[in-house]
Amino acid sequence: MNNTINTFFRKIRLISSSSLIFLLLVALFGVEVNAQVIKKTTDNQPILISDGSSFVPKDFFPKFSWETTPLYFMFQDKKRLLLPEEVEFIAAQTDFLCIEKSHGKEELGAAELGAKHEAEAFKKIKPNAKVLFYFNSAYAWPYTSYSENFTNESIEDHPELKQYLLTNPETGVLYEHYGAFCFDILNPDFRKWWVDTVVKGVRESGCDGVFIDQMHGNSRFRNDKKPEIEKAMGEMMTSLKNKMGPDKILLGNNANNDDAKFAYTVCDAVMFENYATIRSSKENLLNEWKDMLKNAKEGKISVFRLGVEGAGRGNLKPADEMPKYSQEKLEFALACYLIGAQPYSYFMYSWGWQLSTGPMVNYPELQKPLGAPKGAYKRTTPEGWEFTRQFEHASVWLNTESREAKITWH
Repeated sequence: MNNTINTFFRKIRLISSSSLIFLLLVALFGVEVNAQVIKKTTDNQPILISDGSSFVPKDFFPKFSWETTPLYFMFQDKKRLLLPEEVEFIAAQTDFLCIEKSHGKEELGAAELGAKHEAEAFKKIKPNAKVLFYFNSAYAWPYTSYSENFTNESIEDHPELKQYLLTNPETGVLYEHYGAFCFDILNPDFRKWWVDTVVKGVRESGCDGVFIDQMHGNSRFRNDKKPEIEKAMGEMMTSLKNKMGPDKILLGNNANNDDAKFAYTVCDAVMFENYATIRSSKENLLNEWKDMLKNAKEGKISVFRLGVEGAGRGNLKPADEMPKYSQEKLEFALACYLIGAQPYSYFMYSWGWQLSTGPMVNYPELQKPLGAPKGAYKRTTPEGWEFTRQFEHASVWLNTESREAKITWH
């Protein structure tokens, strides 16, 4: 008997620790164990955060690597779907992306069908890619079949939907934002409809979660009710997370902002949008680096999106000049990301949200070997705006006051 036991343990010492646990459970206790669960826990290994703690990714997160700059893509083309070569181009650079609000509507008739088509296309190339559906929590964009009647032509015929919208109390006219009606988040019937709609969109598109835009609840129209609006947003996002299921990603745009503080707790991921140059001020960048550290310590994904320097809203160069101009401005934006990057921090670079505003531009620097950071960033003086950071294959220098940067690849 002793010889048999000794032989058994000599053999299992040659097996990996995860497999050892699996065999012991089966052999000693007769427990049926799903081998895939064990495999998932070994796939997502802890990654060092800049303060020395560890990020332990959730099983449903995308796979993260410092091998090259970790990239997130997000785009739309209302008129058409991606060409096969465009799918291949994007898939070669990322396995984490979102199909934006109107994509493929004119070709397929509804944005959720565009998301479904592209999710299937990416997963054929990368089965483990994480593709997100898009929905707005403040504005009633009429691009999906679920929201197509939120238009001036149709809304009066749908009083059950009109009750979900904000009306100017003085004029009786529905509020609008760039042609979209504004949701009333304080209406509990709306919140239920909205959650059910988003869950349906994620399910029917076959996506791995959702990107939620505009998490402010249109509080600018009712500043006196801002605290109520913030709590209602948190309640709505909590319900959404619960109803989507534990294996779906909830990415909140600007969820680190105070007006989304109750929603932040249930978000798996947060985007720092920085849609205009003023959003990337030296003070704002410093705060975002702190928030990226906070997100990592709480096990949340960060998406750091920076527009092309000097090409914010209302200040674009001619369209045919933008690809070259964005190449020239990449170093500053990338340095801003690298200084604050943590495990599961992704970089997005574009000058808009269209397929034609950045996603199809080839940026060779983003494919250069990067390697893991060797520590946290260093601030050259306590009150100064010059920062440095070392990666395995790159040295980063950044001055956010003069808006200069230098990345030395080695």
